[in-house]
Amino acid sequence: MPAKFVVVLGSLMSGLGKGIVTSSVLKILDFYGYDALPIKFDGYLNYDCGTMNPYRHGEVFVLDDKSEVDMDFGMYQRFINKNLSGDLSITGGKIFSHIINKERQGDYLGEDVQIIPHLTNEIIARVKGIAQNKKVDVLVIEVGGTIGDIENSYFVEAMRQLSLQEKVVFINLTYVPKINVVGEQKTKPAQLGFRLLMQNGIKPDFIVCRLNDPLDEKTKEKLSMFTNTKINRIIDDSDAYSIYQMPLHFIDQGFDKELISELGLNGNTLDVKKFNEWKNAVNRITDPRHTANIAIVGKYTELRDSYVSVKESVVHAGAAADTKVNITWVESSDLEKPGELKRLEAMDGIIVPGGFGKRGIEGMVNAIQYAREHKVPYLGLCLGMQLMAVEFARNVCGLQGANSTEFDKDAKEKVIYLLPSQKGVRKKGGTMRLGAWKCKLPDKDTIAYKSYGRPLIEERHRHRYEFNNKYLDIVKQNGLKISGVTADGSLVEFIEWGHGFGIGTQAHPELKSTLAEPAPLFVSFIEAAKKLSEKRT
Repeated sequence: MPAKFVVVLGSLMSGLGKGIVTSSVLKILDFYGYDALPIKFDGYLNYDCGTMNPYRHGEVFVLDDKSEVDMDFGMYQRFINKNLSGDLSITGGKIFSHIINKERQGDYLGEDVQIIPHLTNEIIARVKGIAQNKKVDVLVIEVGGTIGDIENSYFVEAMRQLSLQEKVVFINLTYVPKINVVGEQKTKPAQLGFRLLMQNGIKPDFIVCRLNDPLDEKTKEKLSMFTNTKINRIIDDSDAYSIYQMPLHFIDQGFDKELISELGLNGNTLDVKKFNEWKNAVNRITDPRHTANIAIVGKYTELRDSYVSVKESVVHAGAAADTKVNITWVESSDLEKPGELKRLEAMDGIIVPGGFGKRGIEGMVNAIQYAREHKVPYLGLCLGMQLMAVEFARNVCGLQGANSTEFDKDAKEKVIYLLPSQKGVRKKGGTMRLGAWKCKLPDKDTIAYKSYGRPLIEERHRHRYEFNNKYLDIVKQNGLKISGVTADGSLVEFIEWGHGFGIGTQAHPELKSTLAEPAPLFVSFIEAAKKLSEKRT
């Protein structure tokens, strides 16, 4: 059976949650036993998002195959629990680069190379090639940006052309505001967004309405009339407690049956076991029995999307531990000010995530010292592990001037330094230690081994700096445990304080966490935080 296609488009404004709608569609198809994968179109001319500022674009998500992709891939993975590949990420930079290379090689001799048909044909060929190579039932394609953006116009046109050749279902995510003074949900913006799509030659099969309060029946009727869309295909996407409720919410509205019917996939029925497993996990998020207070101390906290994988991993672990996790976001630079550490007094656990650059580093070190000295469960991720080593070297080993050469190239004690393999590297994109790497956990009496339950694991990485093995003996002599190393034993991967719960990993375990399979290290951390919370009460 040839693959079918679902295309999710946004109108009016960005930030409405196309990634959540796309992920929910993928999950619904999974509930019905169909093999579905996502594709993400991004109009920026970067080859990938590896060199982008997390303040502007949100976190960079890394796949097993070393690809640096848009953060929405993390959302897809967390819903469908599948390892994805970099070819599913199609950026303007990749497409234009490929077209120009072909032109230089003479593939278009005698032709004027244009957006239509050369660029759109290339996009269509890639989409069809992925469907064929992956042997999927459905490809769910999220078009980044909003209708009317120049940056994504060629992707939108390619999808219009694809619909002339294959079965394509279009979903329009739009915004329905409610003006408090008027007290009425206004449909005019959604109507205008719909008309803009029609001007691009696309009539949506479904209109998903993003709004704060549930969609009124009167509003649905009005939208149905003015967009010539069946009323049962006007779908409510109002605020929910958890994003993981959305597939269930869409099913409650009959969206699943309408979607599968429109795709012509009428052979499978809902997998009740899989559906109930998801529903039970969601219930543990919305109605848990325990609570714990966690501080995430980072340098990009003003834009929470910078740490979305960390946040969602905490949610997954909380569901596994039947615990509501109250997250407090702490800007690390604030902790460099006198008296600010008191903000950590009510915390049952502290996380220092990854990041780059010098700003706020000493605030992170202060938070780590506070956690160690006050026996508050601590989890350090990548940079959080490196600074854990720096703090230990300074305050336990007495190595004054201990630092990372990322922040002080002339540091007296270079506890963290540039990976030897990174010396001489000039290009920034795709050159870090990236992707999935194996790690050995040799000691069963460690947090790392007890968390994973096996001696060999694999986690994803994204870094240029590493623990300097010159300092192994002195930190060990002072009580720091080296609880994990690379498969060849050459690099430090996990360190622990040796008392209480304090662990740092050079990896990013948050990048593999899903609701169905929470990251083991996060589960152990939340369990430790829950114990401290219960001890306090």
